[in-house]
Amino acid sequence: MMSEAPQVEPMSEAEKPSLLRRLSLFMRGDSPGAAQMRESLEEVIEESDRQSPALSAPERKMLANLLKFGELRVSDVMVPRADIVAVDEETSLPDFIALFREVQHSRLPVYRETLDVPTGLVHIKDVLAYMQIQPDGSFRWRDGPISQFKRELLFVPPSMPLVDLLLKMQTMHTHLALVIDEYGGTDGIVSIEDIVEEIVGDIADEHDEDAALIRKSDDGTIIADARTDLEDFRNQTGIALSPEDADQEVDTLGGLVVALLGRLPQRGEIVTHPSGYEFEVLEADPRRVKRIRLRNPAGRPRVAETPA
Repeated sequence: MMSEAPQVEPMSEAEKPSLLRRLSLFMRGDSPGAAQMRESLEEVIEESDRQSPALSAPERKMLANLLKFGELRVSDVMVPRADIVAVDEETSLPDFIALFREVQHSRLPVYRETLDVPTGLVHIKDVLAYMQIQPDGSFRWRDGPISQFKRELLFVPPSMPLVDLLLKMQTMHTHLALVIDEYGGTDGIVSIEDIVEEIVGDIADEHDEDAALIRKSDDGTIIADARTDLEDFRNQTGIALSPEDADQEVDTLGGLVVALLGRLPQRGEIVTHPSGYEFEVLEADPRRVKRIRLRNPAGRPRVAETPA
């Protein structure tokens, strides 16, 4: 006589993996059918690129970013140490408020004497809650250092998979992580916005500068943020630029400059595109290009242009 198959109890809602957990398993290829699903998505993107408008350009880009997301590490998206805005824990409240007003951040890491000794983070909401309202409607800050407002800070290694960091942030209900190198020193910082932007693109909030990514100067040159997408640049300027090697995967102006030069450029360097256009690096750090100037020197051939 055949024995009865064991009864499998359905998963409770609490036991079911979260959407973020299922997404991380898919991007790593650990979930059932993940490999086949990735191949199908890649085929859809390629097919849409070749012939039909089944997917819009933003949709294609977002799907492609999602497929790459599982391969990214914290080091790929972190803001380098040189660009970290942090504050000493002995800073007075007036000076701290002035810094918040200047940098327009809602959270700042706190350190003791040096950035290599981080002790937490401070959220502007906690500081505002400490404000005293006077009978005449004015307000003043209570005395004391900012260390009294510190919250726990998440520390992560640069090699950590980005999707794991996103899950960790979700679990800890935190929006900021400090990246610590193998020697215990501060290497960089990552916000949850930095992570999400890897999928959806740049997110501008109400405090971001309104300056356009692309600006045409009176002398005919173009000054652009190095993060500007090549397709967006073509749509806004009519100038179609591409890597010298057609097989190279380059999406931004900064990436194009690095691909042409074969290394990260320094500020002031000039890189020439095969079409004749010249890129002047206006701003850069050891990890990335930030701002460039594009010009077409007299006598040089112009690249084929398309209507903006």
